[in-house]
Amino acid sequence: MAMNRKKKSKIEVAFIYVFFVFMFIIIGYPLLWTVMMSINPGSNMLVTQLIPDNPTFEHYKWLFTNENSDYVTWYKNSLGVAVANSIGSVILTSFVAYAFSRYKFIGKKYGLYMFLLLQMFPALMGMVALYIMLTTIGLTDSLVGLTIIYLGGQIPFNAWLVKGYFDTIPRELDEAAKIDGAGHLRIFWTIMLPLAKPILAVVALFNFMAPFMDFLLPRIVLTSPEKYTLALGLYNFINDQFSTNFTRFSAGAILIAVPIALVFLLLQRYLIGGLTAGATKG
Repeated sequence: MAMNRKKKSKIEVAFIYVFFVFMFIIIGYPLLWTVMMSINPGSNMLVTQLIPDNPTFEHYKWLFTNENSDYVTWYKNSLGVAVANSIGSVILTSFVAYAFSRYKFIGKKYGLYMFLLLQMFPALMGMVALYIMLTTIGLTDSLVGLTIIYLGGQIPFNAWLVKGYFDTIPRELDEAAKIDGAGHLRIFWTIMLPLAKPILAVVALFNFMAPFMDFLLPRIVLTSPEKYTLALGLYNFINDQFSTNFTRFSAGAILIAVPIALVFLLLQRYLIGGLTAGATKG
């Protein structure tokens, strides 16, 4: 009996390793090709070998030094929107989640259901309404308008996630603080936020990544090249039959990972706990 269990355990472990190897290939192989393409001379995507004979960093240099390149401007735009979206989402989500976790009010239950319902519909369904709204308030072709849409669109998912984490924080801490004379704002600032750092780190990272990865929303909102984000700007390298700058596109795409990796390293001490809690609590 013990031998059968041991054999079964080895088979399960083997399948797990096979699965991880398979996923590594699926994820790593395209990434490797992109890196190799970014150091390949020329501009053609159809390279015949994985590792180029004459690797070069001229495409990276071109992005930052050529007068025809707006890459630095796009990078600044994306970084600004990402930082504002990350910080703003943490602030808004924290207040909304705290209200739903600690207060009792009419419509609380249905408000949570509405959050769940809103997550079922893709953002693309509301693009026309969002564009009309931005036109009405004069924020089309504006990074501020783009940031506002990001902030509002992420509230349902983030609030539900953080609210579940707040619910796991004992209410006895609130009561003890109230006995000492603390108000709701002080309880929120000195007790809830410090204890919720893991889940807030997850929210900060996800919302920092979004502007770097998103293409559809900037495509609809932004029209001026000097206001493009990275995803939209890089698309111009390959968007018609006369644009074949695939190697420059690859170099620009690889550099997108730099700020995301830095934020990940900055927040990694909290991320594991936050991801686990967000998946299992609430």
